[in-house]
Amino acid sequence: MILVDEEDHIRIVREGYDKIAHLYHAERDTFDISRILEDFMSSVTPGGHILDAGCGAGVPVASALVDSGFQVTGIDISESMLKLARKHVPAATFLLQDMTKLQFDPETFDGIISTYAVIHVPKALHAEVFRRFYITLKPNGRLLVSLSQNEWENIGEYFREPMFWSHHDQDTSLEIIEDAGFRIIWSRVIQIRDEHPFWVMAEK
Repeated sequence: MILVDEEDHIRIVREGYDKIAHLYHAERDTFDISRILEDFMSSVTPGGHILDAGCGAGVPVASALVDSGFQVTGIDISESMLKLARKHVPAATFLLQDMTKLQFDPETFDGIISTYAVIHVPKALHAEVFRRFYITLKPNGRLLVSLSQNEWENIGEYFREPMFWSHHDQDTSLEIIEDAGFRIIWSRVIQIRDEHPFWVMAEK
């Protein structure tokens, strides 16, 4: 099933994560992305300001960033997820925002990280997402994002609730990121448990 109204995806994803926040957190909290995070953190100005776009419950990304001395702002469209994030990572700032409509001044952040989140944005809007990421990053700022290997778009069941996913293939994603102005530092498929997301590190 393909959505024709781009606003529908926001409602489905928001309502879905509002209902499954605790279940999703319990599942994702066991995913070890520490090596990928360390690579990202080592490339960002120490103590810099990081945007966690699609922050979920704040674990493991925002918590690891705060523990490493970074200033962290997280955004998500699910208020239930944000409530968990504020509980788990009280030293960070968490805001209800849609990443396709970022409300930050240009050159606000030293780094942006987005894990398992852009895959819920309609692929027709991915170019806009990366354009806004680029604008809100400082010069030489770093971007780390997890995407999908293959192109598809669908509504399915996730923890027994409707959920929306939308992906480009790897080459198209890289082209979109470069067209936004980024320089690709590395891109690779990294297995995490039984999943194989496509990760990209880029620089403004």
